[in-house]
Amino acid sequence: MSHLSGSQLWDLYTASWEYLGLATSSPSSLQQHRKVRNKPDGATATLDRNVATPRDYYFALAHTVRDHLVGRWIRTQQYYYEKDPKRIYYLSLEFYMGRTLQNTMINLGLQNACDEAVYQLGLDMEELEEIEEDAGLGNGGLGRLAACFLDSMATLGLAAYGYGIRYEYGIFNQKIRDGWQVEEADDWLRHGNPWEKARPEYMLPVHFYGRVEHSASGAKWIDTQVVLALPYDTPVPGYMNNTVNTMRLWSARAPNDFNLRDFNVGDYIQAVLDRNLAENISRVLYPNDNFFEGKELRLKQEYFVVAATLQDIIRRFKASKFGSTDSVRTVFDSFPDQVPARAAPTSALELMSTPPRGCRCLWAWDITKRTFAYTNHTVLPEALERWPVDLVEKLLPRHLQIIYEINQRHLDHIASLFPNDVERLRRMSLIEEGDTKRINMAHLCIVGSHAVNGVAKIHSEIVKTQVFEDFAELEPEKFQNKTNGITPRRWLLLCNPGLAELIAEKIGEDYVRDLSQLTKLHKFVDDDLFIREVAKVKQENKVKFALYLEKEYKVKINPSSMFDVHVKRIHEYKRQLMNCLHIITMYNRNSTPAAPGYHMAKMIIKLINAVAQVVNNDPVVGSKLKVIFLENYRVSLAEKVIPATDLSEQISTAGTEASGTGNMKFMLNGALTIGTMDGANVEMAEEAGEENLFIFGMRVEDVTELDRKGYNAQLYYDRLPELKQAVDQIKSGFFSPNDPNLFNDVVNMLFHHDRFKVFADYEAYVKCQEKVSELYLNSKAWTKMVIRNIAAAGKFSSDRTIKEYARDIWHVEPSDLKIPPPNEPRDAGQDKTPNGTAA
Repeated sequence: MSHLSGSQLWDLYTASWEYLGLATSSPSSLQQHRKVRNKPDGATATLDRNVATPRDYYFALAHTVRDHLVGRWIRTQQYYYEKDPKRIYYLSLEFYMGRTLQNTMINLGLQNACDEAVYQLGLDMEELEEIEEDAGLGNGGLGRLAACFLDSMATLGLAAYGYGIRYEYGIFNQKIRDGWQVEEADDWLRHGNPWEKARPEYMLPVHFYGRVEHSASGAKWIDTQVVLALPYDTPVPGYMNNTVNTMRLWSARAPNDFNLRDFNVGDYIQAVLDRNLAENISRVLYPNDNFFEGKELRLKQEYFVVAATLQDIIRRFKASKFGSTDSVRTVFDSFPDQVPARAAPTSALELMSTPPRGCRCLWAWDITKRTFAYTNHTVLPEALERWPVDLVEKLLPRHLQIIYEINQRHLDHIASLFPNDVERLRRMSLIEEGDTKRINMAHLCIVGSHAVNGVAKIHSEIVKTQVFEDFAELEPEKFQNKTNGITPRRWLLLCNPGLAELIAEKIGEDYVRDLSQLTKLHKFVDDDLFIREVAKVKQENKVKFALYLEKEYKVKINPSSMFDVHVKRIHEYKRQLMNCLHIITMYNRNSTPAAPGYHMAKMIIKLINAVAQVVNNDPVVGSKLKVIFLENYRVSLAEKVIPATDLSEQISTAGTEASGTGNMKFMLNGALTIGTMDGANVEMAEEAGEENLFIFGMRVEDVTELDRKGYNAQLYYDRLPELKQAVDQIKSGFFSPNDPNLFNDVVNMLFHHDRFKVFADYEAYVKCQEKVSELYLNSKAWTKMVIRNIAAAGKFSSDRTIKEYARDIWHVEPSDLKIPPPNEPRDAGQDKTPNGTAA
């Protein structure tokens, strides 16, 4: 982009203001915008017309769009306080929001106006959008699911709030150097964040450490260390309904007197430095969502967000009028009916430790259980939290006492139902005995919630019949399924506008709110013109992505070749290794080689890059096969690669992937799926027909039977020559000639402690890939299958998921109310209550 002048920058403000219909804003406000720009530290300064940068233009556009958002945000919150609807609280340690600008323009219906304004200034909208930092406040699936849910709750008109932590450093930036992963800090706030608003007036204290003092009046938690929770609010707009909900993220701040009660001149410097110990709580996101690390900081983070959030929820429950601080509710029996919440592991404890004033009993267990619901996201034992009792006693001594009391009452109840069944008591206890006593937080969540759900049919069944079998037997009505979903606003309208527009031409635009309408596309499966148009959109996306890959990775790929994409966090159960073995097998078939968020994850990354180095530089293979490891995968990169993908890899061992949401994004964007019958793949096959997916390998019952017999990797190695050849090449150093023993740990794992049985599914996977290649040669047949998949993707909207949560767990109805925009009278359109009935 060429150097742009300051006068042009403010022309952008003026032009955007006019195009966005904001001329009703006060002239003084406009003049103020034209004179100053925001600095990362919140200060303002007069902008010299000769020093404007592309980033200035981005901030100009962002602030203009934000201004259009804020009026709707205020209107929405006023409406909630006036109507006092049932509010939903979604607690999550991760919100993987990605970029905000384009999503906001789409949801407010401003994109065309902004495009026109930017175009008239001779600027490139895509270049401006690329300047925005990803809000990388999540690891992947869990955090992105939370972001999709916030979008859907706003679109459905639900009075919902997201609560989490404002990490100063998000998920690390991944760099690949010499094939190895290198982590760099994700300083996503270094240029400031135009979408958030600090709310120091709602800062709250959170207590740690200390001791418990018992007296006639009860237990008191005293001598605690206080950390302040400073909230930052981000608006979350619904799609074209003027509803703007709030995501509130907490930042840790030390109080002014932290370690400064007693100091002399010599201690002062150290005392101030020690404040960092408190503020570290919100410093960094733990870069793993599928492995439990029992670190004190992680437990602090969990309790920090829960303690601050519950105080905030109770404050909002007690007040009802907008702008009023008066408490109008003093009896809390109705608390669960007004504030359904998604449980974090320490939620129940916190509500029990400080029952709201007005509860009729000190033991507020009934209120606690009726308030919280628990969603389980994993069946992997290593991902389930088990906190050492000693650590909890040190950090949260009062809460440990409450855990023991909850556990005693829980076990007394079990014993009354199953007398003398000591083994059952052991299995169901919240406290696990052993060398180190641990608290099973999943058990606590189940006991402390009124509903428990898995996130795909097969996952929910495994949760009931295997992982938490005893609890499901005790309270079968508590266990449910809520299959995950994705928001079609970001994952179709935003990332694949060509396909979105093509679909709208055929079935209208209402499918964006009701994705089930995609079934109307079935009647176009045999329409030759539509088939060609769908194929053309895919090819355009592939050409665009190929240019990106050539620019970023210096690898030239043929856009007509199949784009076979495996997007997953690096983990053994997701089986990137099986894909890698197949790549080696394909390489061997096409060449004549001269010779035959943990250590393993990094070794897998290194192996993939080592294979890529050999494959991409072999002149015999040429352009027939290219391998690229996309570094620093994030939401904004996903928005590029997903629309360009032909084949989506969903190859986890059956019974290990809870659901997956990447599989849904690929399906919606016209990729075909090669996968096992695991997670949401099962339901995707149900919706599209198994014949329209490439399903292979063991089913859950096959894995169970193989576990019973005993898995012997050597048998597969001895029986399958191509597998033997690929493994031998890895073992011999063919892909690491400078260090032949480099991948010994990988090979050793595959033979001796591969819980996820890569070799057992290798043969079926390779044969299935051959079917994929055969079909891909028939472009028309391939595209017809693509259309069938898109037509079947409607179930996998997060709108459907949220409607099910609302109906079955939160007991609230979505609203089709459209709150009037700021330039219309406030009472326009407000003749309905949130559930759509007459006021």
